[in-house]
Amino acid sequence: MSSLVVHRHLPALALLIAILTFPALLSAEGRIDCGSLRSRILARNVRYCAMLPPNYQSVKGERYPALYFLHGLGENEQALLESGGWGLIEDLFEQHQVKDFMVIAPDGASSFFINSARDGERYSDFFLSEFLPYIETHYQVLRERRARAITGLSMGGYGALRFAFAYPALFASVSAQSPALITESPAEIDREIHDRGPLATLLGAVFGNPIDREHWRENNPFDLARRKPMQIKRQAIYLNCGSQDELGFAQSAVTLDRQLTAQGIAHEFHLYPGAHNAQYFLSHLEETILFHAHAFQSASARSSPKE
Repeated sequence: MSSLVVHRHLPALALLIAILTFPALLSAEGRIDCGSLRSRILARNVRYCAMLPPNYQSVKGERYPALYFLHGLGENEQALLESGGWGLIEDLFEQHQVKDFMVIAPDGASSFFINSARDGERYSDFFLSEFLPYIETHYQVLRERRARAITGLSMGGYGALRFAFAYPALFASVSAQSPALITESPAEIDREIHDRGPLATLLGAVFGNPIDREHWRENNPFDLARRKPMQIKRQAIYLNCGSQDELGFAQSAVTLDRQLTAQGIAHEFHLYPGAHNAQYFLSHLEETILFHAHAFQSASARSSPKE
């Protein structure tokens, strides 16, 4: 039996609001274009930051792959800038460890990057129908699956896996760090969050209170992976999590790793020492970026006509 000890995450859900985010550590400067677009679906402006590669303005006509970054709960579109993550990515560009690509970070508020249950906010519809088309018409982005990837941490890790598994025809690669995955049933979650004030309000606004069972299944990465194994097998998939994750997400990540393995879905998974915090995220951000850089190159090589 493994000596790894992980906590069940349902008791820890009471800590979700305070902990399910990675506090800022450093500031970074670079080629950043932050703005907003008016969403008809959400009836409000949605902020975003586009992190541009070094040669973005100097090479005319060049189009670049795009990695969409989804932040954690309590953060916003500037999470990579404020945490020092963008500075790390810039270093990889400047050291020529990766070929140029864009990193696009939208503000997802506390939406989990999905449509809310019971006629709530339709964030997923906004992302797919408005945000992606906006980015691909306003920036020098390749409009092809092979050049489109998605990543996220914590709440954003859940969102990234959900988008990739629900829409495998859109994304060629996906990664998630410390993803906020929950393996318990909706009934078990209902018992945990009942009358818990802000927590029940937060989760209820997204998943329903009580949990909307059909909505839960439609957005659950575990269920989505079982539903579309053949399409998902075409994706490059990377996961990591801290073995001391205080929300119990290490256990969830291990469960997803085992499920994907059992389904014959190739993926990369690492359980590293560390907790659910910014230090853990930053310490493994480089390998996450390198994973996507390699996936972009591999997909491009496969699509290139043979001489």
